[in-house]
Amino acid sequence: MEGESNSGARSALLTKSESGKRGRFARRNSVNSLRNDFMLRLPDKVRAGLDSESPYDIDVSKTKGLTSGVKEYYKTQFETLKAFEEVDAIDPSESTDCEDDEYEDEEQIQNERAMMVSNYANVILLAFKLYATIRSGSIAIAASTLDSLLDLMAGGILWFTHMSMKSTNIYKYPIGKLRIQPVGIVIFAAVMATLGFQVLIQAVQQLIANEPSEKMSSEELLWLYTIMLTATFVKLALWLYCRTSSNKIVQAYAEDHYFDVVTNVVGLLAAVLGDKYYWWLDPAGAVVLAIYTITNWSGTVMENAASLVGQAAPPEFLQKLTYLAIRHPRVERIDTVRAYTFGVLYFVEVDIELPEDLPLKEAHHIGETLQIKIEKLEEVERAFVHLDFECEHKPEHSVLIRLPNTKD
Repeated sequence: MEGESNSGARSALLTKSESGKRGRFARRNSVNSLRNDFMLRLPDKVRAGLDSESPYDIDVSKTKGLTSGVKEYYKTQFETLKAFEEVDAIDPSESTDCEDDEYEDEEQIQNERAMMVSNYANVILLAFKLYATIRSGSIAIAASTLDSLLDLMAGGILWFTHMSMKSTNIYKYPIGKLRIQPVGIVIFAAVMATLGFQVLIQAVQQLIANEPSEKMSSEELLWLYTIMLTATFVKLALWLYCRTSSNKIVQAYAEDHYFDVVTNVVGLLAAVLGDKYYWWLDPAGAVVLAIYTITNWSGTVMENAASLVGQAAPPEFLQKLTYLAIRHPRVERIDTVRAYTFGVLYFVEVDIELPEDLPLKEAHHIGETLQIKIEKLEEVERAFVHLDFECEHKPEHSVLIRLPNTKD
């Protein structure tokens, strides 16, 4: 049967599984066996880049005479073998709920601290930028100030998103509210892209009007340098602080901080150069900032919107799931391995074949332990395991292609 993951999942592992000799298959296709076979076939050019202390680390810069595509291929193979080894280390009987809860609580505190620091910094910087805009009259600085104003609004959206995820009514939202996270980021990014479009229109209008702004005094320039450089260094520090988090909302803050560093530097250069040399450099800098804003945040909108639609996981992750499933006890064949985004993490569906005469109690235990192992992967939110005694039937689920019924 053809599954949605068959392009990556039905590899050599699956064809060998059809031999029916489960024990010998498992030994032959363990990660150690796969790695040994792979290492024996490595060209000498590739061996030169291997790390003697780590069997999975390869320095492609040391591999001579290989094209970039070939280097990327071998790098991917080693990463796949490393993922297989991580899968083998998963123990479904291990109960680490208390440790996981403590780690998640500590991580959540750090994430909330990063958000609060970012919000307070945005308030302070907005006040300083408003003063710099009034004193300088620069449209590029005004664009940077408008960006800071929307930072507060967008930060409020992200904070509300985070707090909504924390308070979940399991009767109203049975599987939680993780999907609020990409929704909040989409709204945040859409607001920022809209800002860029507004600034673009204003800058183009000033260029068309051909009206130079007044020159700034030395005192105004001093205030401009002080405020914009301070804002730049603060945003740079916040970017370095937030970028280490794995939380998507904090990463959105980090991306915004990095964007602010760029807009502050470009805005300052455009304002100073426009004041000293050619007045049109100021609105021209604002146009550059606007285009960068629209491009950058539109990409973020598309990326997060795709994660809500149900985009398929990459082949490498499907291979990882396939290896995990086919190595599970008593699994004879794999019908389908499917993984797709449903927000931040993946939903996984696995259809496996078990012996026809297997007792229900034992079959249930096999399916349940496989589900637990899959859900222990950090990329997975929820896994569904379907048990069957053969793989020759049609798919259990068809793809819904009709529009929902809108009749009352």
